[in-house]
Amino acid sequence: MKKLSRSQFLQVSIMLFGLFFGAGNLIFPPLLGNMAGKATFISLLAFSVTAVVFPVLGAIVVGKTNGLSNLANRVGPLFALVFTTAIYLSIGPGLGIPRAGSVPFEMAIAPYIPESFNMNLARLVYTFVFFALALAICLRPSKLVERVGKFLTPALLLMIAFMFFKIVTMDKNVAAPTGEYLTAPLTKGFLAGYDTMDAVAALNFGFVIAQAIRRFGIEDEKEVTRYEVKAGLLAGSVLFVVYMMLASIGMIGSAKFVGLENGAQVLTESIKLALGDFGLVLLALIFTLACLTTCVGLISSGGEYFEKLFNDRLSYKTWVCIWTLFSFIMANFGLNKLLEFSVPLLQIIYPVALVLIVMGISQSFLNFTRESYLAAAAISVGLPLVEVMDKTFHLILGPVTRLIQGLPMYETGLSWLLPTVIVVALTSLFVKVFVRDVEVEKVRQKY
Repeated sequence: MKKLSRSQFLQVSIMLFGLFFGAGNLIFPPLLGNMAGKATFISLLAFSVTAVVFPVLGAIVVGKTNGLSNLANRVGPLFALVFTTAIYLSIGPGLGIPRAGSVPFEMAIAPYIPESFNMNLARLVYTFVFFALALAICLRPSKLVERVGKFLTPALLLMIAFMFFKIVTMDKNVAAPTGEYLTAPLTKGFLAGYDTMDAVAALNFGFVIAQAIRRFGIEDEKEVTRYEVKAGLLAGSVLFVVYMMLASIGMIGSAKFVGLENGAQVLTESIKLALGDFGLVLLALIFTLACLTTCVGLISSGGEYFEKLFNDRLSYKTWVCIWTLFSFIMANFGLNKLLEFSVPLLQIIYPVALVLIVMGISQSFLNFTRESYLAAAAISVGLPLVEVMDKTFHLILGPVTRLIQGLPMYETGLSWLLPTVIVVALTSLFVKVFVRDVEVEKVRQKY
């Protein structure tokens, strides 16, 4: 039986890390460290549940089920089509890819462009080069592992490590926790990890990693799954170490840099103090590489999904070109409008993505029925939908909205959590006890 070499396995694992690690992953941990201060470690542990554990589990479960569509099909064929397409569109050209092109420019380059220079022209040039590179990498999926896992991501990791070791040697000015990190560091850390959106992205990337393993000649599905589990664990470990470094950067200067609005500002002020103007160039490269690797994964996974969805009427390369061109246009001219639509959509589909990950990874020993999946999907989509209509669009559905407003954790956006757990438990119990008893009785009467 063919096996991956150590080099091939490391490339696949580092590639998975690179797909996960985008702009949000770069800026959330430093902000956490800056605001949590002395409570950074405990907040980081909670952050890692939603920013590391769930993404790794998501990639593994999609690999085990041989694609997101197969996982979602446990709810039903129509749900599988709608949910899977919504995931690929919202995390892809609907938000993730255009944002991946514009964020590094806005965060690390725009603040240092002279006022006399046309900002729109600068953004156009930057995003053109950015998306041209992404397209060139995606057009040859057989080279994806080598280009992302062997070159781009290792370079990114080396630059982050260099930045960390330069900053960590500075004088440490650690402040007391502020805001919600003072009163509820665990809850706030958990929700901060939720914002990375990696659990949703994992549902895209799991299939990309499985395909990459198969391209190395691994044909046995059990071996593919085994390697994907191992790659997920290694990628998750590297992800946690990087998060720890970035959170430490924010923590070290938390008393010195007070009132900063985002993690990009935390990194900018810290690296400017440690490395001067060279540090700003280094930070721009880190942002660009982090977003480029994620962008490549999103474009590639979307191209493969839509090629299959439309029965090869358009080739993978055609879909990749369409997604890249659309994302380039949106990154320059329509990102804000796109966010108005995509962000609420993500708030609706993110909870059900988490539910499917948990149920999918535990399916082999809990044996959830289709009814359990259907009930879980109904609650974890329905409640967030009512929340979004209330909080975002101010649409009140009478007693339904008032009922949901009274649920635990409504204000934090987690009102769906407890009802979903209860409904899954009750549905599983009912189906396995009562329905099974009826079926047994029918068989007994027949014979």
